[in-house]
Amino acid sequence: MKRVQKWFKKLLYITLSIALMAAGVNMFFAPHSIAAGGVTGLAIIFESLFGFEISTVIMLGNAVILILCIIFLGREVFFNTVIGAILLPIFIGIIPNVAIVQDTMLSMIVGSVIFGIANMVLYNNNASSGGTSIPPLILKKYFKTETSLGLFITDGIVVLLSLLVFNTDSFFFAITSIFITSATMNYIESGLNKKKLVYIMSDMIDAITYDVLHKIGRGVTIIPAIGAYGQNEIQMLMIALNSKDYRHLVLIVNKHDKGAFMITDTVSDVHGHGWTYESGSV
Repeated sequence: MKRVQKWFKKLLYITLSIALMAAGVNMFFAPHSIAAGGVTGLAIIFESLFGFEISTVIMLGNAVILILCIIFLGREVFFNTVIGAILLPIFIGIIPNVAIVQDTMLSMIVGSVIFGIANMVLYNNNASSGGTSIPPLILKKYFKTETSLGLFITDGIVVLLSLLVFNTDSFFFAITSIFITSATMNYIESGLNKKKLVYIMSDMIDAITYDVLHKIGRGVTIIPAIGAYGQNEIQMLMIALNSKDYRHLVLIVNKHDKGAFMITDTVSDVHGHGWTYESGSV
């Protein structure tokens, strides 16, 4: 039963992200002739050149991509791709092609952020919308190229084609869109879950440790260390905590030892006790 619920939850996330992506194309990119890579960008170009429906071009393009996927990448990648590849042209056909934002620059920015969010939801559910996400995987498997390079090449080809069809403004909007989409995905992946990793050297280790354990509720690791200058043995605390708790930690350290030496780093994610599952300590 739980497996079925998990599958439906995954399908819901995929469906919503594909709908979001389709809205980005029809309401922000297509009305302003912004072909920001991928099969969707190619579809916008074909609509301008030949009057083809965007949904039809995406459907045909994804069909070719799925054939390449099953041939070169196998069943697992194929099944992770097929749902999005089928849903995208359907939603493109349903959602009206209207400009929500009249300013091209603003429309490009909003559309790119929407694309980035939708792609990250798909990525987190081991799915994709088909399109140019597949050729980079084929290039990596057979030619050992980085997927980022493969994606840059495939999207770059589409963007260059847009230069032949649209004006230079649309070309540069498309390039900027790719960067904004990438930045949005990177921020969602690492920027929304920032943690602090703090190292503390002090003569009041026991008092600081007690307060961190009981007042902040975070675990503490005590690391034996040696000061290089005097070769004296010291103890160093390592503490991982949420950013909102960091100021509380600073107050605790200052209360017990204003001369304590602290090193603080910002980390993207923390896994393990007390973070990715319930436990009493880190």
